[in-house]
Amino acid sequence: MTSEGTKGFDLAGLLAERGGERYDLHARHLNHQLPRMLRTIGFDKVYERAEGAYFWDADGQDHLDMLAGFGVMGLGRHHPVVRKALHDVLDASLADLTRFDCPPLPGLLAERLLSYAPHLDRVFFGNSGTEAVETALKFARYATGRPRILYCRHAFHGLTIGSLSVNGEDGFRDGFAPLLPDTAVPLGDLAALERELARGDVAAFVIEPVQGKGVHVPPPGYLRAAQELLHRHKALLIADEVQTGIGRTGEFFAYQHESGVEPDLVCVAKALSGGYVPVGATLGKDWIFKKVYSSMDRVLVHSASFGSNAQAMAAGLAVLAVMEDEQIVANARTTGELLRSRLAALTDRYEMLHDVRGRGLMIGIEFGRPKSLGLRSRWTMLQAARKGLFAQMVVIPLLRKHRILTQVSGDHLEVIKLIPPLIIGEREVDRFVDAFTAVMEEAHEGGGLMWDFGKTLMKQAMGK
Repeated sequence: MTSEGTKGFDLAGLLAERGGERYDLHARHLNHQLPRMLRTIGFDKVYERAEGAYFWDADGQDHLDMLAGFGVMGLGRHHPVVRKALHDVLDASLADLTRFDCPPLPGLLAERLLSYAPHLDRVFFGNSGTEAVETALKFARYATGRPRILYCRHAFHGLTIGSLSVNGEDGFRDGFAPLLPDTAVPLGDLAALERELARGDVAAFVIEPVQGKGVHVPPPGYLRAAQELLHRHKALLIADEVQTGIGRTGEFFAYQHESGVEPDLVCVAKALSGGYVPVGATLGKDWIFKKVYSSMDRVLVHSASFGSNAQAMAAGLAVLAVMEDEQIVANARTTGELLRSRLAALTDRYEMLHDVRGRGLMIGIEFGRPKSLGLRSRWTMLQAARKGLFAQMVVIPLLRKHRILTQVSGDHLEVIKLIPPLIIGEREVDRFVDAFTAVMEEAHEGGGLMWDFGKTLMKQAMGK
């Protein structure tokens, strides 16, 4: 209750009064480059509400979300089952985070998660993907008694210092040294992996079963062969399923596309949250956990202040219930195949469209140098200014003209990554393919507003 004479907190009133200042507030108090970037590319939209796979702006126009908050919104926005679970857990007034009891929700969520990976035994709950990776790195080092972690070039495992040390992209690492003494190997190169393992100091190899940057799938048989090499050299396999897990690729975990692969540690987050309460989880084998927590003196040797909180656990349990009840994994598989096949059919039609790849609803669309002289000269100018500008030129009209939100897959990449909510169906596939086809038509005509905007991007890239 509020004291007499006080106003309390009125969220709706605060948003009505100050919501229009959103971009200025960010510019003054948060990352000032974000509003600058959004205004430069015309993404400075104001979205007023969201549901499922759609946003609505102040004019009531819908926008199709093919980004899902970088994969967080696996069930779309505001799924009614997850909403109800959170209302229920708040209304229950549980004695949460006492730190000296064993509440039921963490155990129940761990039990449900482990049912999807029956070769694993225990779970640590944190608050994010990078924290799940940090946990796996710590556990692998302690369990093996070895210091070094191997990772793939161009990998993304998070931005805190431990996970940044196994981040394969220099743009994220620059200026934050010294990092941990870990080593990158090329994705798919078993010989390089074996050379590093032969040194005898490797604790683990961490890998995304589908690499997020560029959407690269390892060669067939690679994960199983890597696992065999690792175990021969007494090292562990860590599967980073933060983005690929919870149904994204058409299997519950992406490593399950390859028979016989059983990682020693698995990291999940993003979609497990239902888009509401941050949650991360590290699943692992019993012997690893028992080495880390080897005595009562070590009971808190690794913990998280907000880990296993009731709201996050309720959200996770609700997400897994929806995944089963609504057959979300099967939908990701069938809808993903439909979307990928329809886009792949366009590669013969448009010379700047070079490849469509991925698994389930994690799809990469790659552009490349055209053959015809007129298009090639424009392409070359863009590349000279900054690699990746053509992909950005495609992303911009998809939003501004067709009201579809997408993303470029990484800095200096001519790849668009599609990671929509896993609930989309044929209607959304039709809308995206129709819009993408229209943008490709405009790009291959060699003129118009799209290439005019390309000139603006070139000037920004060259600092003019």
